[in-house]
Amino acid sequence: MPIRAVALLLSCLVIAACQRPEAETTQGLVIEEVAAPQDGGAISTAPVKVAPVKPEGTRQARTSIREIARPEPAPEPHKPWAAPLELTAGAASISCDLDYVEKGDGEVLTTFDRDGLKAALAPCEAGGVARLRYKGKVTAEFGTLVERVTEVADSMDIGKRVLDIDSAGGQVEDAIQAGDYIAESRWTIWVREGAICHSACVFILSAGDTRMIAGQVGIHRIIRMSSTATTRAQLNAELRVVYERVRDYLERNGAATAVADLMMAVPNRSLRLLTTEELELYGLDGVNPAQDDLDRLRLMRKCGEDFVSRRDSFVRAFDKRCKSPDTDLDALNACGLKLRTDFGFPDQTCPSESPLSEFDRDTATLEPPKGEDGAQSVSKAAPQKRRSDS
Repeated sequence: MPIRAVALLLSCLVIAACQRPEAETTQGLVIEEVAAPQDGGAISTAPVKVAPVKPEGTRQARTSIREIARPEPAPEPHKPWAAPLELTAGAASISCDLDYVEKGDGEVLTTFDRDGLKAALAPCEAGGVARLRYKGKVTAEFGTLVERVTEVADSMDIGKRVLDIDSAGGQVEDAIQAGDYIAESRWTIWVREGAICHSACVFILSAGDTRMIAGQVGIHRIIRMSSTATTRAQLNAELRVVYERVRDYLERNGAATAVADLMMAVPNRSLRLLTTEELELYGLDGVNPAQDDLDRLRLMRKCGEDFVSRRDSFVRAFDKRCKSPDTDLDALNACGLKLRTDFGFPDQTCPSESPLSEFDRDTATLEPPKGEDGAQSVSKAAPQKRRSDS
């Protein structure tokens, strides 16, 4: 049920070490056919510099392929407000609520200047949470949209934001540029029930501070649409440069570089759907490990070593005493809210950084109703398990 994602998102926006309950057994890998990968996919069009490739099968040819990488010039600073923005490959909306079934996705954005985005985000100021819903291709326009929404949200002190994405992919280079920005901007990435995150969208997924997945995540080989290669060796030489960029990107954003290797093995007219276990293994689900390390350093400086030690102890106790595959959301949240008092939370010095601090906000949007035992809860519905093969 969507309400399951609501509660887990609320919790994981604050608990940096939050992890999904133990996954169901994998049913085996799933390969789907895609009719037109150019309609989404993982498309690379940026020029690459490669050394001349000699005929295949020679020692010299193999050596030249290994040495094709060339230093790239530093990209020019992006200026998100320099030109008018129009979304031609997708649609976006902003909501201040995570329950899209009951509350919807908000009004579709039609204006993307500062005033228009500020008006759309104004209702989110009180709760400090905004959800950007985006359905469409990953393009430069999408990256600009995220940058603009982030800047306006920062100016309004809306620090908790969720990118609710549904995308079949798009341009690799645009996804990497947008992902690097997202990685510095404190976003949770949500692939909700019925949504997909395929191909280049996976690069967006990897960049989030927290990744919550209930829909499909799939990968396949990168397509070189602008290639002038006439031999397999020439095409592979170009792809090696592109994949080296992808590996560097995945590494700096806390995901396994093995994702790039797996992509190479899936034809671009097919789609390999990642299982729950693979998403966790490759660092694409749950808390971003790179961000978790950074958060520990930040919390150490802001709240002190004792705070971080108590927070870590709480998370371990929460995982051990509150989580199980059959625990419903009322019990999960009630257990966490009761348990945190044993570790001195909410902390008087750092209340906003305390585990489950979103339940302390005095807002109708985020405050769940009282359960029978007096503890706050989110829903009486039992959670649906995520399909392990999708």
